[in-house]
Amino acid sequence: MFRTVDTHQNFLRPSYTLTTAVEALLDPLVAALSLALCVMVQDPTAGPHYVLLAVLTFAMLFPGNVGFHEPPRRVVRKVVTNWLLIVVIIGGFGYASGYLRHFPRSVIWAWGLLAPVAMVLAHFVARNLLLRALSTSKRQRTAVVAGVNDVGLNLTRQFQDDPYLGCRVVGFFDDRHLDRLPDTGNLPTIGKMSELASFVKENHVDHIYLAVPMASQPRILALLDDLKDTTASIFFVPDIFVTDLIQGQMHSVGGTPVVAVCETPFTGFRGVAKRLSDIVISMILLVLLAPIMIGLAIGVKMSSPGPIVFKQRRYGLDGREILVYKFRSMRTTDNGPVVKQATKGDPRITPFGAFIRKTSLDELPQFINVLQGRMSIVGPRPHAVAHNETYRKIVKGYMVRHKVKPGITGWAQVSGYRGETDTIDKMEKRIEYDLEYLRNWSLSFDLWIIFKTVAVVFKDKNAY
Repeated sequence: MFRTVDTHQNFLRPSYTLTTAVEALLDPLVAALSLALCVMVQDPTAGPHYVLLAVLTFAMLFPGNVGFHEPPRRVVRKVVTNWLLIVVIIGGFGYASGYLRHFPRSVIWAWGLLAPVAMVLAHFVARNLLLRALSTSKRQRTAVVAGVNDVGLNLTRQFQDDPYLGCRVVGFFDDRHLDRLPDTGNLPTIGKMSELASFVKENHVDHIYLAVPMASQPRILALLDDLKDTTASIFFVPDIFVTDLIQGQMHSVGGTPVVAVCETPFTGFRGVAKRLSDIVISMILLVLLAPIMIGLAIGVKMSSPGPIVFKQRRYGLDGREILVYKFRSMRTTDNGPVVKQATKGDPRITPFGAFIRKTSLDELPQFINVLQGRMSIVGPRPHAVAHNETYRKIVKGYMVRHKVKPGITGWAQVSGYRGETDTIDKMEKRIEYDLEYLRNWSLSFDLWIIFKTVAVVFKDKNAY
C-alpha cells in the first residue's frame, strides 16, 4: 500500500522501503531520546510525567516529513520549523493546564535546544549510513522501464537523482525503431516489448515499470500476460504524470481506486489544522498590533482625503470574488475593470502610503479578512480581479492557485517575487512558487514563510 503522495518523487516511495521507515521514525525517536538524555543529566529523580511527554512528542512528530533526498538547507529549515511547532503546541498546552510546572526549567530549556540540533545531525549521519547500505548489491534492486517517453524518462531520472530509492534502472524496452526514440542518456534501449519477459527472467530483474500510454490497452494486457511467467514486481506508471500534479494522491471511492490530479491540500484534518492556526495567530496579532493599527489609521486619514481602509475586489477560494481590506496608501481607489499596478515612484502613492507599503503595514487589516474566513495568513497573494482576468488567459496554471484561500503573505513573496509584476516572466515565476506551495504545504512550511516574511519586509527592494 502506498502512502499519500505530494510529488512525483514521493509517488515512488512505498511505505515498506527501508528509506521511508527511517524517514518516518528518525525525528520522533531522536526527539524522545534527546529528552531522555536531558533528564538523565539534569533530573535523576524523573517520574512518569516524562514518559507522557516523550510519547506525546513522538506521536506529534510521527511520521517524519523530512526526506533524505532533500537539500541540506531544506532539511535544516523543516527540522527547525517542525520543532518550533511542537514547542508552541506542547508549551502552550502545558502553560494553560499548569502541567508545565512538573518539569524543571533547566530540563525544558536543555531539551528545547538539544533536540533540533540532534535531529539535524541525525539526518546527515543517517544519510551516509543509508547510502552505504543501499549501495551494496544485496540491497540495490534492478529495474527496467517499458516505454521510452516523457513518463518513462522522468521516472528514470528520479531513480538516478535519488539514490535513497535503492533502485537501479538498467535499460528500456520499446517497439519503435531506435531512430524514432528520444535520447535515453547513458541507458540503453535493450529490445522490443516481446523480449521483455525473457530478459527479466534471464537477468533476475526485480522491478518492471510499465510507462506505456493508457490508450495502448491491448498492448498492456498482452505484456502483462507475458510477464506472468516472471517473479519481478510489476508497477504501472499511468501517463497522467506527464501533467503537473497538485496534491497528487491515491484515493478510493467505494473500493474503486482513483488518482487525484489537482486537489486542495486542505481537506479533512489538514483543513481544520490550517483554519485553527489562522484563527489563533490572527487573534493574537490583532490584539498585539491594535495600538499600531490605530496609529496607522490616524496617519492615513491625515495623509490625504479619502477612506482609511481601501476595500478591493479580488478572487478568493475557488475563484469566488471577495473584498480584501488594506490601509489606503494612494490618493485614488481604483477598483474597476482596469486597475493599474503600483510602480516605483508612482505619483498616486502618498508619502505616508509609501512608508506603509514598503513595510507591508498596509496589509494589517487583512488579519480581519482571515478571521472572516476569506483569507489565510499564508497562501498565494490575491490579485485584483482585473489582473486575474488578464493573466488567467496567458499564464498556464494561473487559476490553480485559487484551490486555496489567498494569503497575507506567500511563498512567492518571500522568494523574491513581491511587488510589481511588470512582465509575464515575473508573473509566471510567482505562479510557479504558488503552485510549489500547494504541492508541499505543511504547518511547518507556513511557519517558515511567516518567519521569512518578517525578514523580507525590512530589506525587500521590490516593495513600493
